Amino acid sequence: MSVSPAPPLLLASTSPQRRAILEQLGIPFDVVAPRYEEHDPPEADAEQLVCEHALAKTRSVAAEARGRPVLGVDTTVVLGGRLYAKPKDAGDAARMLAELSGRTHAVVSGLCLATPAWEVVSAVATRVTFRKLTPRDLATYVASGEWEGRAGAYAIQGRGGALVRRVEGDYLNVVGLPASLLVHLLAERFAGVYGFG
Repeated sequence: MSVSPAPPLLLASTSPQRRAILEQLGIPFDVVAPRYEEHDPPEADAEQLVCEHALAKTRSVAAEARGRPVLGVDTTVVLGGRLYAKPKDAGDAARMLAELSGRTHAVVSGLCLATPAWEVVSAVATRVTFRKLTPRDLATYVASGEWEGRAGAYAIQGRGGALVRRVEGDYLNVVGLPASLLVHLLAERFAGVYGFG
């Protein structure tokens, strides 16, 4: 018995990490840049903020979906109630990493999956503990430039993995897409269509 091909999701993101995770999971998708500017206040309710951003990204491209499911995601890093968005420059990255050093922070993602009939918005958090970083660790990592465009100023799937002592929860969420949450929603809303459920 042949199975009809699943309609590609419309991914409202230009993130290479999110594309790579969808490819890894075998989920078909097309990419469109969201027409939405994020504004991250330094202190806000992280879950509410990332959910608002994910929903806004999704809605900004929904008209192009032609009935296909649209996926929007937003991620931030939180420590002690403070949000660590993308650093402005190398000095900002060094400050963020020094503050995360030796401590446990949360990587919080909001995910929105929507069709013309419904929208589901949910958030998930992964706890990440950094080892104690030396001045040399900080200087070497900041010099690598890998921090650019990364919430919390690091990329766990690259050299930033060496900064981390422990991860509790969905590792792929830290990379850029809460994969376990997405798979759960696809299984629940599209049983079998995308190969889950």
